[in-house]
Amino acid sequence: MTKAEWRALLRQRRRDRVAQLRAEGGYEAALAALAARVTKQLKGAGTVSAYLSDGDEVDPLPILTAAAALGLATALPRITSRTDPMHFHLWSPGDPLHPGLYGLSQPDADSPLATPDLILTPLVGFDRAMGRIGQGAAFYDRAFARYPDARRIGLAWSVQEVDALPVDPWDVPLHGIATELEWIEPA
Repeated sequence: MTKAEWRALLRQRRRDRVAQLRAEGGYEAALAALAARVTKQLKGAGTVSAYLSDGDEVDPLPILTAAAALGLATALPRITSRTDPMHFHLWSPGDPLHPGLYGLSQPDADSPLATPDLILTPLVGFDRAMGRIGQGAAFYDRAFARYPDARRIGLAWSVQEVDALPVDPWDVPLHGIATELEWIEPA
């Protein structure tokens, strides 16, 4: 399968899983379990960056809230064009957000830049080799290359796992993946 085919299949799985969790009343508990797994991984971090979910993606806001409560700096990405790298800006839960490219809400351009040492990344798909498929614009791959010492943790629903994903030379593996069912590390 091509990456585009994987994306279509895995986005549908993700939509179906979230719909199922909501219909059964288990969405909040699943999200809380995932957030608890990641919160245990915050030790040693100074600045935690995440993203704002687009609906079916795992919502990292509970993790950012926990990080802020622990006294850690928190940040969100800011995207200005498809070709420019995304930058992380300090942001705390409750701070204002502004409309950005692709309809994303993001911190104000004047908010201070951040250098994350832990990056929470959204996943469209993943495998146990720590491979990932994102939205396809390579923003996170480029960020991972710019911050090679940052710990990279993917957030996904368990149904987004596949046996093996196609890997390109620029794909940077994750250090860990959290789902509603488990914490996954490299073997």
